[in-house]
Amino acid sequence: MAFGEQPAYLRVADDLRRKILDGTLPPHARLPSQARIRTEYGVSDTVALEARKVLMAEGFVEGRSGSGTYVRERPRPRRIVRSGYRPAGPSTPYRQEQADEGCKGSWESRSVQEGASLDVAERLRIEPGERVMRTHYVFRTEGEPTLLSTSWEPLALTGRTPVLLPEEGPLGGQGVVARMAAIDLVVDHMAEEVGARPGLAAETAALGGVPGHVVIEIRRTYFASGRPVETADVVIPADKYRAVYHLPVR
Repeated sequence: MAFGEQPAYLRVADDLRRKILDGTLPPHARLPSQARIRTEYGVSDTVALEARKVLMAEGFVEGRSGSGTYVRERPRPRRIVRSGYRPAGPSTPYRQEQADEGCKGSWESRSVQEGASLDVAERLRIEPGERVMRTHYVFRTEGEPTLLSTSWEPLALTGRTPVLLPEEGPLGGQGVVARMAAIDLVVDHMAEEVGARPGLAAETAALGGVPGHVVIEIRRTYFASGRPVETADVVIPADKYRAVYHLPVR
């Protein structure tokens, strides 16, 4: 095989990836051994090994201890709809994160008070160390972990109010917009920053994935008259879901 300008290991990885995508190497099939790759493509052991590493890093294959390297089953990504702060149905933390009315789900949460980190303080426009309520969520759709969310609310706004705890009290579990409205803060704007990164071990364990696999990270902040009232980090497994945005055109 002629390799041209591209490094040989990338050419080998490209050809193997093509075979995976077109079904020549179906899910759960064993990837050709290092010796077979070396012979079939006329490359060194080092090139064959690096090609396999590329496919593993991309999530196309996985190693099984004592058995070899196999093609991973790649699920068809499902949608997580992001539509802003005005849910069409009942206001809940689940609907706040998944606006697709056809999806039904549940959530688990845990809240603790802590001092704001530098990053959280910057996002909430408060001083580092100021007290915030941190709430960690695990969201499930049809019993399957869908996404994680960690939110922070400044206690300068919610302390000594009925909405101090996001999931307890008379407005517990009704979402940020409804809870803030109860203390005369009208949420009128939401901003999200979307990025991607390798998933942390604790995150991927909670989401049923593999440490290091890519996750979508959404940094969301709700505003009332320009003042941040809540900020959150939302983590979604990128190989299972796509974040879909429905935004009004003005």
